[in-house]
Amino acid sequence: MGLKLHHLDLGGAGRPPMIVLHGLLGSSRNWLSTGRDLARHFHVFALDARNHGKSPHAPEMNYDVLAQDVAGWMQDQGLARAAIVGHSMGGKTAMLLACRRPELVERLVVVDIAPKDYSWAAHRGEFAAMHELDLTSLTSRSEAELRFEARVPNLGVRKFLSTNLTQSDDRKWSWLINLPVLTEALPVLERNALGAADRFAGPTLFVLGGRSRYAESGDHALMRRHFPAAQIETIAESGHNPHMDAREEFVRVVTLGS
Repeated sequence: MGLKLHHLDLGGAGRPPMIVLHGLLGSSRNWLSTGRDLARHFHVFALDARNHGKSPHAPEMNYDVLAQDVAGWMQDQGLARAAIVGHSMGGKTAMLLACRRPELVERLVVVDIAPKDYSWAAHRGEFAAMHELDLTSLTSRSEAELRFEARVPNLGVRKFLSTNLTQSDDRKWSWLINLPVLTEALPVLERNALGAADRFAGPTLFVLGGRSRYAESGDHALMRRHFPAAQIETIAESGHNPHMDAREEFVRVVTLGS
């Protein structure tokens, strides 16, 4: 029934459960601040996807197994239903879970991603930079950020990549992520997770970044084709990470009416 995923309990015990799913190369820690804000309304659990964070590594990496992992985690926790929030890769996982296991999903929130195929050119440079990093000579995360610069011009992205580095007690650096498996799986993760017949009729909210190119107005019809009850909210001042770029507005939009 899937891998045993690591999670963070971000508070709100006794309130309706909400499960948060991070994006590619992220982890549950990306949701610490926003998750605690959401915990004023929900009991918030942030999960690490397989091959990310503190969750186990495995050779299989596709949306079917990612969704199965979440369903298995819910079963282990004794959660019959929950609100599911997914960002980017986590959003694709959440959409598939809602369509294939609707009985588990009280409400779906998809963050800055659409049910379509992508070609993430920037990720090629990011993965190349991580593969080129010589861990044996590395002394700090800040040094890694400098070494990423030739491939990854954006400082924020370089800092984000460096969060996947960990240092052992003997001061040796390694990757928290399963870099070889994620590299091989990138074309699979770019593809649309949904089939033509996939539908989820339950409450659905798409939260999009106004400065992001991941989901645009031309995708709205596609969203409503698979999610006929979908509401679509755009946070104008946000990029691809509205839960970070515009945290207060994101929390307001997600919790409206809760």
